[in-house]
Amino acid sequence: MLRLLDITKRVCFAALPLLLAIAAPAAPRPQDAPAQDQQQNPQDQQQDQGAGYQNFSPEQLENLLSPIALYPDPLLAQIFVAATFPDQVEEAARYVRANGQNGIDGQDWDVSVRAVAHYPTVIEMMADKIDWTTSIGQAYVNQSTDVANAVQHLRHLAKNAGNLVSTPQQEVIEHDQYIAINPYQPQFLYVPVYDPAIIYFHRPYWGPGITFGFGYPIGGWLNLGFRWGWGGGWGGVYYTGWRPYGWGAGCWNCGWIGRSRGRIDFGHSVYINNRYERINVNRTVINRTVNVNNINRYNAVHRNVSYNNIQHNNERASRVNTGRAGNFAANNGRPGNSPGGNNRPGVNNKIIDRNIDRNNPHIDQNRGRDNNVRNDRPPSTQARQQNVPENRAQQRSTNQDRPQPQQRTRAATQPAPHSFGRNEGNFDARQSSQRGQSSRQQAARPAARPAPQSHSQSHSAPQSHGGGGGGRKKS
Repeated sequence: MLRLLDITKRVCFAALPLLLAIAAPAAPRPQDAPAQDQQQNPQDQQQDQGAGYQNFSPEQLENLLSPIALYPDPLLAQIFVAATFPDQVEEAARYVRANGQNGIDGQDWDVSVRAVAHYPTVIEMMADKIDWTTSIGQAYVNQSTDVANAVQHLRHLAKNAGNLVSTPQQEVIEHDQYIAINPYQPQFLYVPVYDPAIIYFHRPYWGPGITFGFGYPIGGWLNLGFRWGWGGGWGGVYYTGWRPYGWGAGCWNCGWIGRSRGRIDFGHSVYINNRYERINVNRTVINRTVNVNNINRYNAVHRNVSYNNIQHNNERASRVNTGRAGNFAANNGRPGNSPGGNNRPGVNNKIIDRNIDRNNPHIDQNRGRDNNVRNDRPPSTQARQQNVPENRAQQRSTNQDRPQPQQRTRAATQPAPHSFGRNEGNFDARQSSQRGQSSRQQAARPAARPAPQSHSQSHSAPQSHGGGGGGRKKS
């Protein structure tokens, strides 16, 4: 019996470590920690980028897109992508105003911004209406498919009204309920001009609803198109690479590429590169605030539409940007995001921050000269008069120390000649005006007429004038 108890005790003590190991919780493995981070990071990233963002309604999108929905597809695709870079759009517009088309291809803007910059009226319109451009970019980043659908709906409205037809400037193609608009001329692209309040509803009584100005060149920068009906990507926008078949053998809206392909220098074009296969958009555009008062005016298609979502998105963007705007590089010790000096506290200007990215390293390019106070200007007349006695005293003391020249025929105290007398400095403008007015009134008075002579007086004989030809002598 004692031997049995001893054997049982030994077995229990031997199994004790195994039981403790089973009961103890498993220690975390090193490879588990990254997996947990990967689950949390996407949530944090999504919260930073789009938490609380309110999309545009279909009616809002149609109002915003109505001014450009009838643009040619190659240009419209570039506008959508470029709208996500509003800061670069403004910079490109300033550059084009200063330099024209020279050097656009060498700028470090996004390829879409460089493409639109080749059309001055378009880049100027986007920069002038920067709040509208930003809204288009925000909608394209979050709702690219909705944007494409709104464009198609507007084109059908214009076509049903009889205003969207093929012309010598553009080609209108309809396939499977999708409408494509392409350049018709192989060398030139024409930007349409129309009134959004009329073009989608009825034909104007004065003539065509769409007019065109002069044509802009077609170049390698038009490297994007729409894959209408197939979708994919950013609302169907894709990189054509100037391939004659476009997005595939069934490309029904790629005829313009074949017509213009012979005008493109494929060997030297910086816009034809396989790296552009991936469309680059600026997702941070949703963190930019927009002046809703500048957007409320876009109601040409749907009149009773408000943009309350923009105000909500502005508040969200302000929360996201709080604390993100750090000290500006080389701000001379000023906190905040306003460049300057003198160690004054920075001021956060919402209007400036809405239109300018202060963290952009190219913010100072194409900037005009600063409006600083010049120190090389002469002082005012009053200051000069106050400083005259002191300057003259200093000058006399300086001249006394200098050796006097031997030949001097004129005394230093001789007064300078006066052209209009010694009282030329005592000019009184009021008295002079009164004297001139009195003189003009006196000159305007009619001269006194001589008194008429009485008819009873006898007329004297005419006097003879020298030089001959006098009156005839009486016999």
